[in-house]
Amino acid sequence: MEKKIISAKDVAKLANVSQSTVSRVFTTGASVSEKSRKKVLKVAEELNYRPNALARGLIKRKTNIVGLAMKDIQNPFYHEVLGMFTQKLREKGFSVLFVYTENEEIEQGEINNFLEYNVGGIIVTDALLSSNLVTKLHNNNIPVILFNRYHKDIDCHSVSCDNIKAASEIASYIYDKGYRDIVFITGKSNASTSRDRQKGFTDFFKHKGIAITILEGDYSYETSYHLTETIIENGHEPEVVFGANDITAIGALDALKAMSISVPEDVVVIGFDNIKMSSWPSYMLSTWAQPIEEMVNETINLLLTNPKRTNKETLKLKGHFIDRNTTK
Repeated sequence: MEKKIISAKDVAKLANVSQSTVSRVFTTGASVSEKSRKKVLKVAEELNYRPNALARGLIKRKTNIVGLAMKDIQNPFYHEVLGMFTQKLREKGFSVLFVYTENEEIEQGEINNFLEYNVGGIIVTDALLSSNLVTKLHNNNIPVILFNRYHKDIDCHSVSCDNIKAASEIASYIYDKGYRDIVFITGKSNASTSRDRQKGFTDFFKHKGIAITILEGDYSYETSYHLTETIIENGHEPEVVFGANDITAIGALDALKAMSISVPEDVVVIGFDNIKMSSWPSYMLSTWAQPIEEMVNETINLLLTNPKRTNKETLKLKGHFIDRNTTK
């Protein structure tokens, strides 16, 4: 015998309230008396009723679903970000529709996934998004927020760490310790995070009249390991290696250890992000801690309270340096 699907009408009848009251109880931010709310929730629990978010979305032309586009799922930083967004949005009554993009730039087919589900907004982390697609999304009343990056030519809000200031402060720390032979391993050239970290770091030493060595990385462990190994084999053992993110720094750290170079006695290593792995006993990496929770909260706040393109906001938050074993 086929099991009957419980509807809002069934809940309303048993709770002796209107169907619209049932709908308001399960709609985030809707006005309903506490007495009616308790009555509806009690009956819903008894009947094992679950509201159909997609069906409500088709009626209202909007769902309590937020789209999240991400590319670098291998980077532990974004694993942590995904978990935090999912938790914070769930607390506010929203679900996350996650789309993994294999390409540097989000394509139309991937955007169609968000359009089909009538998402209430989209958060883009480390993928690129064309201004044409942003315009199309806004024309469909879907706001877009860039997280951990910004783009001056794309008309949407963004939230990121103040990477220029952070990298400059790391450079100042290194300079004050008396180090002068410094290697910087960059991130991806098309990422605003990498460009800003490189600018803040190199501008500081340029102002001091100090030339530093720049190695072109891509935010990956393997590339950083290889670059570090190669520079040491070529006879250059620097005093400091600064990686554009923690995975880069960890790749350099492992390469140095494999070549029997002591850290921090021979070479100091610094990262950026403060991923959980950086505090593991085997690494204890000194790093710049991005204010991830504050960044996530600000992103959600922009998405829910100021989604329109007017008064485009580019928020840059601070963070702080964590001095661990690779610098002490």
